[in-house]
Amino acid sequence: MCAPGCYEAVRRHLSRRGFLRGAAAGAAAFVATAEPNVGLAQPASFSRVVDLTHTLAPGFPTFTGAPYLKLEQRMFLDRDGYNVLEWTLLEHVGTHLDAPIHFANNAPSADRLSPASLVVPLAVIDVSGQAEADPDYQVLPSDVLAWERAHGPLPDNVCVAMNSGWDRHVATEMFRNADDRGVMHFPGFHADTAEFLIRERRVQGIAVDTLSLDHGRSKDFRTHTTWLPSGRWGLECVANLGQCPPKGATIVVGGPKIQGATGGPSRVFALL
Repeated sequence: MCAPGCYEAVRRHLSRRGFLRGAAAGAAAFVATAEPNVGLAQPASFSRVVDLTHTLAPGFPTFTGAPYLKLEQRMFLDRDGYNVLEWTLLEHVGTHLDAPIHFANNAPSADRLSPASLVVPLAVIDVSGQAEADPDYQVLPSDVLAWERAHGPLPDNVCVAMNSGWDRHVATEMFRNADDRGVMHFPGFHADTAEFLIRERRVQGIAVDTLSLDHGRSKDFRTHTTWLPSGRWGLECVANLGQCPPKGATIVVGGPKIQGATGGPSRVFALL
């Protein structure tokens, strides 16, 4: 059943620009019921779509270094009349969603995240210079405050994304950047920043262009254990954040709707 005002909102916003502009208006009809700080997705027009998703293949880098994805063709057009691949994977591979349940038992799984919480404003914090100088760099509250001095307050229900430029390493060993002891070195969010965003701002999700919300050297996953149990989501291995403006885009997270999922490969877009 369409929520009150849904039909009129969709009718007003459908135009010759096509279905996707109307879909942005239709998203406003979804009302969040379970997660904190969830608002209505706002109608918005856009002229360009940036794909924030890496192509997922069996050789995609993983946190442990072991393969997380296997593909095998089970049905063949010539033999069976159609093609079908069988996927065998661990959820947290490629460009993927971390649902709150990933680090908290009594928290929403991926299928329980409201649609409106997955279509939100995008704020991109560029720390590529810091990451170039220090691969262990962590996004600090001071980086958020510097962004706000330049671009104004963070929008409500925003996704805050770290652009470290690390996505350019995805096809090389530099993406994991493991030293001789197996310790990885790549940027992430500092746990103090996660705490700051929870307490001081209204934020739906955080996103990184690396393998983890935490920086590679982390042993306690404090950013994960601070952020996800609060009912918010994260995105890892995001691509092409450098093609997005610091402010003004809308992120669309096509997360998996699989019962009980702790996360999973996702198709993610930025609407500009």
